[in-house]
Parts: sequence; C-alpha cells; structure tokens
Amino acid sequence: EVQLQASGGGLVQAGGSLRLSCAASGFTFDDYAIGWFRQAPGQGREGVSVISSSDGSTMYADSVKGRFTISSDNAKNTVYLQMNSLQPEDTAVYYCAADTPYDGAWPYWGQGTQVTVSS
Repeated sequence: EVQLQASGGGLVQAGGSLRLSCAASGFTFDDYAIGWFRQAPGQGREGVSVISSSDGSTMYADSVKGRFTISSDNAKNTVYLQMNSLQPEDTAVYYCAADTPYDGAWPYWGQGTQVTVSS
C-alpha cells in the first residue's frame, strides 16, 4: 500500500523559508513521480513542483520558479520541497502526491500540511 506523509509546514514571515518533507512508503514501482500541490482557501488545487524517479527531472509552477527547490533522498524515501522567499500568496495547504506510472493521474495522496506566510 502506497503511503505518503507530508510534514514541515508552519507559520513564517514574508521572506522566510520552510522545508516540507514527504515520506513515501509502499512503493514497488520503477516509474513514478512525486509532486507537491497546494490549495489556498477558496481556490482550486495548484501543482507546485514534480520530481521524476526515472531521471530526476523536475518541474515547477511559474509562480515558484527560482524560489522553491524539489529534491529527493532515495535512501530515506523522502522528497523535500525547499521554499525560500516565501510570500503571503504562498499560504495554502500543501499536499504531496505520487503518480505511478508517471502519466498525470496522481492516484496517491498524503495528508496536507499548512503553510502560512504573514506579511
């Protein structure tokens, strides 16, 4: 059973940083991707960043490029999202999800972690 555990959210002032972690377990697949998504109050879910297991390639939403960095530690089965220069508009519940095979279906989701950026 695939399980994802997101953590690391919190309250930070604008300009600050946070690092989110997504601990994954139950994977028996070779081809998968881990993604971070976020949902702000009253808004739809937005894709933030993705990392692929096959080649380590990454993708970022335009709104976070240059500020957020996704990375993985395969030994720990954990994917990180380093968030720098946080702004109030980054306030949202952040979710990690897994997609296997990597085809955009995103069938596996972890619980969210709240990120609040104060101005």
